[in-house]
Amino acid sequence: MPHDPRIDEGRQFLKDTVRQTLDFSEIDQYRGIAPPPVEKPFAPDARRIDLCAPGRWKGIGPVGLETAIGNRESRRRYTGEPLILDELSFLLWATQGIRRRLDSGSALRTVPSAGARHVLETYLCVFSVEGLDPAFYRYLPVEHQLLFEFQEKRAAAKLAAAALGQAFVGQAAVTFIWTALPYRMEWRYGAAAHKAIALDAGHVCQNLYLACEAIGAGTCAVAAYHQEAMDELLRVDGKDEFTVYLAPVGKVWRPGMAALR
Repeated sequence: MPHDPRIDEGRQFLKDTVRQTLDFSEIDQYRGIAPPPVEKPFAPDARRIDLCAPGRWKGIGPVGLETAIGNRESRRRYTGEPLILDELSFLLWATQGIRRRLDSGSALRTVPSAGARHVLETYLCVFSVEGLDPAFYRYLPVEHQLLFEFQEKRAAAKLAAAALGQAFVGQAAVTFIWTALPYRMEWRYGAAAHKAIALDAGHVCQNLYLACEAIGAGTCAVAAYHQEAMDELLRVDGKDEFTVYLAPVGKVWRPGMAALR
């Protein structure tokens, strides 16, 4: 089998040897530069939707951690039943909710992140959530609100196409799409930031899997997509912000149930 040098590059990415080459005195944090903000800015007059406050959501049954872990699996078929806003509020809090703000550039959330840098932004392609128009939204963790971004004709088809033909990403009630703003991590770790960003995405998506068990929903992590097409669909620049992961969420379809919508 011919050797592919990209395999060596990929393996090197997984190592932490880059840290041995860094001069931390040249990294922005140690040069006294202020950290980037906790969340991506938005216009003060932008359309925002209040979410249910943590702990006050309705219709979410108690599920033991052992049960949630034991039942966790990737689910690609959904009933077409809508989510309610309380359920979506819970999923957003479980994956990126803020427990305590530390300062203007950092916060403690419901998931771990290297240096509490939390580089991810959560976008939602909403298809069927009670009380929300089908559209693209962004989660504002500081305010615990949704920011309306835009509506897109044929959103399901375009999302599936950008996901390399994986049709199920457009058949869910909502699809979570996470982007990275890498400078948030680079500000502290420089060239050692990027492995940590990938690890952060895994932490977030696992919380989504477990939280879905509490609302009778399922999800499936998707890391295969056309980078430029997905970034273009989200209207992000592909350099300082770009897609890293996505996961559709819908009520779980089981054999014998009615066909998908």
